[in-house]
Amino acid sequence: MATYILRRLLLMIPTLIGITCLVFMIIALAPGGIGASLRQSGGQMEANSAAVREAYLEDRYGLDDSPIVQYFRWLGRVSPIKFGTRDQIDPTGEFIRSPKLPKEPPLWEWFTDELPEFPERSEFAFDAEHDEQYRARIYRRANNAYSQARAGAIGAKANLDQILGFVAGENELKNFRDKKGKIRYTVIEKNKELFESSDAWDRIQSAGELLIFNYQAAQTEWTNLKGVFDAQPFPQAGFGVVGPISVSAPDFGRSFTKSRPVVDLIKDALPITVILNLIAIPIIYFIAIPCGMLAAVKSGSLFDRLSGAFFIGLWSFPIPLAGVLAIGYLASEEYLGWFPVAGLHAAGAETFTYLPTRGPNGWEPGYLLDLVWHVCLPVLCLVYGGFAVLSKQTRAAMLDNFNMDYVRTAKAKGVASRNIIFAHVFRNSLLPLITMFVSIFPAMLAGSVVIEMIFTVPGMGRLTLESINLRDRELLLANTMMISAVNLLALLLADILYAFADPRISFK
Repeated sequence: MATYILRRLLLMIPTLIGITCLVFMIIALAPGGIGASLRQSGGQMEANSAAVREAYLEDRYGLDDSPIVQYFRWLGRVSPIKFGTRDQIDPTGEFIRSPKLPKEPPLWEWFTDELPEFPERSEFAFDAEHDEQYRARIYRRANNAYSQARAGAIGAKANLDQILGFVAGENELKNFRDKKGKIRYTVIEKNKELFESSDAWDRIQSAGELLIFNYQAAQTEWTNLKGVFDAQPFPQAGFGVVGPISVSAPDFGRSFTKSRPVVDLIKDALPITVILNLIAIPIIYFIAIPCGMLAAVKSGSLFDRLSGAFFIGLWSFPIPLAGVLAIGYLASEEYLGWFPVAGLHAAGAETFTYLPTRGPNGWEPGYLLDLVWHVCLPVLCLVYGGFAVLSKQTRAAMLDNFNMDYVRTAKAKGVASRNIIFAHVFRNSLLPLITMFVSIFPAMLAGSVVIEMIFTVPGMGRLTLESINLRDRELLLANTMMISAVNLLALLLADILYAFADPRISFK
């Protein structure tokens, strides 16, 4: 058994890589690619012009590299095995990576004889008496200075590209842009005479000199920041193994649209979705399985027909319509007004006691009862559609086993009907129920998009939908990897439960 589980766990690694790579390539090869998606979603950036925003995104996410390079860069961050300079972890838990070296400005030979050489890092060291707050303050100051200098260099490069593109377009220069609309500097350089003879040559020179100046400023600030980073203002992530190889927790990056670490967003949304499912799933099983068993035992009876028709009717009722009707009639003050319309807590719930208490104004519901009251309608919409599938599956599996020879043999031997139903028929009907049971775990993490959107529940389903609508690559990939891993683990759990439920199944 241990060998089988280990083999399955090892096979999960290439499977996860294949799933995430497929999703990544779908995003990258979509119309406009990853860069266009991120540009459309906006973001919290200082620059307002589209050209500067585009250049900023390319520099931040490395979008000018091929999708394969981008994927392996992302894979290196989420892998627990790291290569190269070890990351550091600031007091908030965010991963701090070694600063990215500014890219060499294009066509710099047009504007200067040579680029100045800078040391790899400045000589900087913290004293033993410097506390964590002081070290963090020094790093933030150096990082802000470098970010501003790099933004200036990015803006200067975007300005130069605009002028070059305008001149090349006016002179009908062929193939000066690639398929993504980027400037081909090799084509521009081969046609230098064309630009020198244009009326915009002075503007090109001014833009190029400004680019060189901003590049040198960014290089200087990078040197300072690299020195501060190498002085280790924060604890290093994980632990070193051999040379540049280390092991640390996965880094899922920072959400572009929300400007927060992806892990923090998942930590906020995941407990809400898990709570809803932990309430809804037992209700489904405690109602559907007994009803399915009773329908199988009394096959063809009035109960069998009425329960089947009732559950099928519930299953056929659309969840979006049920949610809207529940809000319109059960939550609206114009009608019953029994439940809240949206959210998980009332205003000011953080001041409530955990359990109901009697205060000066009478009974107060408490934090727990307030939560239960708010989740009633979302849970109602989650559970009613699951009764039919599970009860019908239980009924069909048990009817198949009721016709087996071993049941007739047990009846002939005088075994009590109760023992036949529970010890023989129901146990041998568990395999399809186990398959359905393990499929619940991925759903517990993925959440219900429809229900969470209708009732304004900030769970995983809503977070995933927002990551798609806002085209947030980092958040979408993290959700994909997490849900895929849980799916694979659920399948492994199903195989283990199969062997316990049916002695005929072995791990060999």
